[in-house]
Amino acid sequence: MDLTLGRRRFLFSLGALGVLPNRALALPPDSDANTPRTTLIGAAWRGPNASDTHYAGVLAADWAARTLQIRYTVALPTRPHGLLAEAGGGLLVNGVRPGSWLLRCDGQGKVMQQVDVSRESANVRLSGHVTVGRDRLYTTEIDYGNDQGRIGVRDRHSLRKLDEWSSGGIEPHQLLIDDAGHLLVANGGVPRTLADRKMDLQRMDSSLVRLDGANGQLLRRWKLDDPRLSLRHLAWSRPGAAEEPFLGVAMQAEHDDPARRAAAPILAVLDGDTLHTPTRANDGHGYAGDIAAAYQGGFALSSNKAGVAQVWHPAAPEKLTRIVELKEAYALADWTQPGGSPEQASGGRGVLVATGLGLVRWHPSAEPAFLPWPQPMALDNHWVVVS
Repeated sequence: MDLTLGRRRFLFSLGALGVLPNRALALPPDSDANTPRTTLIGAAWRGPNASDTHYAGVLAADWAARTLQIRYTVALPTRPHGLLAEAGGGLLVNGVRPGSWLLRCDGQGKVMQQVDVSRESANVRLSGHVTVGRDRLYTTEIDYGNDQGRIGVRDRHSLRKLDEWSSGGIEPHQLLIDDAGHLLVANGGVPRTLADRKMDLQRMDSSLVRLDGANGQLLRRWKLDDPRLSLRHLAWSRPGAAEEPFLGVAMQAEHDDPARRAAAPILAVLDGDTLHTPTRANDGHGYAGDIAAAYQGGFALSSNKAGVAQVWHPAAPEKLTRIVELKEAYALADWTQPGGSPEQASGGRGVLVATGLGLVRWHPSAEPAFLPWPQPMALDNHWVVVS
């Protein structure tokens, strides 16, 4: 892979970057005046046993008291996957692939809407994630009758499906909206049965596409050279307030050969109009479970298989730097330390990492912190900071 692609943008911050901090894990001092007392996090979890009920809700991380508490919970029909924070502390949650439900609750945990997707179509199910436009919601979906990816266009308030577009590929997973209002969709490319069994991996066809946000027209498609790299999770990260954002793509390898799978890259970056893999560094499994924005155009990536979270930065594009090494490091959310300069506010992002033991907070210029779970609980794949 040609690492000179996007080189001008990768080098812009070399002079200001210095060395990436990699501090030992510690609790923050009570005198950290720049740290807000509480951070609210929308999350999904179950009890410690695989048969336990799944919940969504909001956790409150009190950094001064060094506690993590549950603000509210909502029992879910089945295991969840993607979730979004909404105004007033509410959440929008959908069932794991093949998802049959979409649920909205308010900031007190009251269920406001719930859609049974199986009543909309015999073959179409939710595939992973939801994103929000100006007056519409967009859901990734799969038509299991013909193995084609779909984008569900829904009323933002009622969740009722208004339209259905082609995702431009197979097995769409996550989607985001760009500054022009268009959709960026990660088509994972893995053929699956309605029981979610992978099949015919020799037919894999993963891609990143841009769809017109008004009518779903395919505007652009990107592919990597290796067809067994499944593009799955997405995050935007701006190098600076006036800079165009990078789009980070977390990948999961599907090679038949275990050695090739273990050595596969886990990050692709869309820089302008070029999609490439800036580094072959990975987690030893070829598996990125989640991705979030990090500071100054960087990205954090997690791997629950390796029990590690790592940071990539455009000033050192060949590297991944480990920031957390704990069992089941998985769900990620970007976290901004307030109280700094405007430049720090736009580029000073840290990350909140869910692990098997509790929440880890990492930031390049703030003290790291660890808060244990308030009760025995297994966090699911994703979570999000609630404003």
